[in-house]
Amino acid sequence: MKMYFLFVSALLGIGSILPCHAQQPLPSKKETLKTLTLANRYFMEKWPDAGKPIVLNKTWPSNIWTRAVYYEGLMALYGIDKQKSYYDYAIQWGDKHQWNLRGGITTRNADNQACGQTYIDLYLIDKQEGHIQNIKASIDSMLRSDVIDDWDWIDAIQMAMPVMSRLGKLYKDTAYFHRMYEMYAYTKFKHGTNGLYNQEEHLWWRDKDFVPPYKEPNGGNCYWSRGNGWVLAALVRTMEDLPQSSPYYRIFLQDFKDMSAAVLKLQRPDGFWNASLHDPNHFGGKELTGTSLFVYGMTWGIRKGYLDKKTYLPAVTKAWNALIKECVHEDGRLGYVQSTGKQPSDGQPVTYDKIPDFEDYGLGCFLLAGTEVYKLK
Repeated sequence: MKMYFLFVSALLGIGSILPCHAQQPLPSKKETLKTLTLANRYFMEKWPDAGKPIVLNKTWPSNIWTRAVYYEGLMALYGIDKQKSYYDYAIQWGDKHQWNLRGGITTRNADNQACGQTYIDLYLIDKQEGHIQNIKASIDSMLRSDVIDDWDWIDAIQMAMPVMSRLGKLYKDTAYFHRMYEMYAYTKFKHGTNGLYNQEEHLWWRDKDFVPPYKEPNGGNCYWSRGNGWVLAALVRTMEDLPQSSPYYRIFLQDFKDMSAAVLKLQRPDGFWNASLHDPNHFGGKELTGTSLFVYGMTWGIRKGYLDKKTYLPAVTKAWNALIKECVHEDGRLGYVQSTGKQPSDGQPVTYDKIPDFEDYGLGCFLLAGTEVYKLK
């Protein structure tokens, strides 16, 4: 009877009364790589000189955190497509900055240390000591201090914690693992009086300015999409290097699972996540960076077997298809990228055609997401 009904419905053109069509599957690996290549080519052609300063309201060196996130994505792309031009472009970036950090080796600022993730990745390829001397010196100087409260905004976790996990793995020194956990735990439990992590809702306040009694217009807590995306990505990138036997691995993994479950419930019907996770009416709309970081984290979790595929794959599929359909211009430029800031209202309005103040970190997030989708397929 059911088959007869479907046949008659098709003939009469009344399929609209049937359940919605099944969700579109993830694109093929070939199509995914084609999209990533297009988006990356746009940026590399726009910035042929990897050391050229970034000039906006002021002049920034091109080894700041925004560009560092792009190179994290580029190295992920290189991991699935060994194009020499990608490696050369990353080497040029390091060479132009003498493999140094903004603020020098004495800096304790996580944003300045973010470039170290790529410096270490490149060292692992060519074993050139000069690539990692400065980032190691910077982190080592922090280990000689008892100060552990530097990460007072959650973005810092993504910028610096994976640097420490990489150094710990490279030098087989658990002191790096211990210090990064101490700093993570201080951010989680102490900053903002009671910590920046809500252990009931499993989401993070961006910094002390957003802990209660601060509320969004609808009365909900203010959880910024990209900020929470940074933490989810940091957990992934840290666990990639941290031995599963480490006592910290279990803690990071539980936070990863809890965050993923919390984020899953907040996905928009169109596949994106709003900039304000708990108030869809406060600068709601499509946004690439937070969405990409959630795709990155969840896809990794599925691939590793930490997240249930039946539960999370539909969300990843919907999000990635939305990103490639709604955000990628014909020339590879990305739309719906929220500019730099610290809260949902910054960089608004977020639109398809608006160019954000920095284009690099949005692409980095997109490349991280896409390379994980590629591996999953």
